[in-house]
Amino acid sequence: MKQQVLKVHPKDNVLVALTDLKAGQLVGYQGVNYLLVDDVDAKHKFYMQDMQAGDEVYMYGTLVGKIQFPVTLGTRMTTDNLKHAAAPYEYRPYHYEWQAPDVSKFEGRTFNGYHRADGKVGTANYWLFIPTVFCENRNLDVIREALHNELGYAVTAKYKNYTQHLIEAFKSGTDISSLDAPMAFEGLRNERVFKNIDGIKFLNHQGGCGGIRQDAAVLSKLLAAYADHPNVAGVTVLSLGCQNLQVQDFTADLKERNPNFNKPIYIFEQQQSQSEENMIALAIKKTFEGLVEANKIERAPAPLSKMNLGVKCGGSDGFSGISANPAVGYCSDLLVALGGTVLLAEFPELCGAEQNMIDRTIEEQSAKKFMKLMGAYSEAAENAGSGFHMNPSPGNIKDGLITDAIKSNGAAKKGGTSPIVDVLDYTEPSVKPGLNLVCTPGNDVEATTGKAASGATLILFTTGLGTPTGNPVCPVIKVATNNALTKRMGDIIDINTGPVIEGEKTIEEMGEDILEYCIKAASGEVIPKAVLLNQDDFIPWKRGVSL
Repeated sequence: MKQQVLKVHPKDNVLVALTDLKAGQLVGYQGVNYLLVDDVDAKHKFYMQDMQAGDEVYMYGTLVGKIQFPVTLGTRMTTDNLKHAAAPYEYRPYHYEWQAPDVSKFEGRTFNGYHRADGKVGTANYWLFIPTVFCENRNLDVIREALHNELGYAVTAKYKNYTQHLIEAFKSGTDISSLDAPMAFEGLRNERVFKNIDGIKFLNHQGGCGGIRQDAAVLSKLLAAYADHPNVAGVTVLSLGCQNLQVQDFTADLKERNPNFNKPIYIFEQQQSQSEENMIALAIKKTFEGLVEANKIERAPAPLSKMNLGVKCGGSDGFSGISANPAVGYCSDLLVALGGTVLLAEFPELCGAEQNMIDRTIEEQSAKKFMKLMGAYSEAAENAGSGFHMNPSPGNIKDGLITDAIKSNGAAKKGGTSPIVDVLDYTEPSVKPGLNLVCTPGNDVEATTGKAASGATLILFTTGLGTPTGNPVCPVIKVATNNALTKRMGDIIDINTGPVIEGEKTIEEMGEDILEYCIKAASGEVIPKAVLLNQDDFIPWKRGVSL
């Protein structure tokens, strides 16, 4: 019989419903019966005791909120009766002892990746188009249209076929409301011209001029990070010429990031060109020549220690911190124990989990850097009339994440339990194997954009509600928290951790399954749905308040 409720941590004073429960129902847990006052839908929580205004509520073993008015045992947790609260944090000398997982199953394993001259290993082989300013976005769009379909990377053929079918029906007088959805129409990618080029990617953005000069400076470092990414084989840069982000600034940042950068890079400045038509034609021609050379690179075995794994959540629900995030966390621990690198970001979604992060940080300097970044970010949010407590979205709340501290402590589970070896500001590269904290917003695309900039070559993205988020250069693997989502949105989900909720698999078993999938994805043996669908989302963070 499936378990009805779960107490996540012995210190907690709430229970999580694993299935829909009804008011008046008697629910037993560890020898105690709880009479429910309210309906409690799956993913939501109810109080285990009578509580008074001001009483503290604990989940994941830490403070997540305070009661606003008296509630009785069996009352459902809501945004009315509970408000966000988080425990204070401080640096303290702390000897953290980590019990590493058993990795005997994975010792000696390899993945087939693309080896770069600097020793890094990519999980994909992309050609990258970069505009230094938004004025060049349209030219990138023209080039994308010219190259994608002809080289075999377009995914829009079935929708074009469907549109053509609608046009023909309209012209013939057929009732178009009766026509099938596009899934019924054929239209796959053309055969690839370059077998070893996984895609041509375009970093359209809205920056590079206007705004403040600091925005352009941050954007420059971000674009340089993408050009230097292990999954990128070569780069074509389009510049207007008069913008704040000058080409020499970008190339200087690229050289600072990697003094030995040796990938092919072609730069075109429109204000120095004969004509727009000439510039676009030259960019296509030079890129084609670069693709011919990049296509000669082939996958070769690499140890799992060369894998750099970003962990992210979005469209989270009340099961995120119980199934998908802990399973990803176990996968993270496995990879760290094997010598690999893991990147945990989203600082607004570490609110309430700070003390655990600080206590796990090896070096005092890094711990204090984390505290400084968290404090500055929180202060900026409050000065704008907001705060980390406003992070949960309407969808999060509807599906059981009532306060930011609940959401954050569940989100932190993606980082597993290993020691924290480094703390990185936005766009800083990861250079130490092990678990790294990366300062990014919680916003899905801004966070994935930042993880790739710090070197993630795969991203595990957990979701309870579903999201089409991807990244241009870093394959994003979607991990569902529950069976219902996997069934409903199976076209974007790669891995289902619903069996954890159903009691069919343990967190450890699921974590091992996730690592097995990562090895296959890193080797090109399976293609994540976000990659197949060209979900290439890219939003630079301007360092403003973004929750």
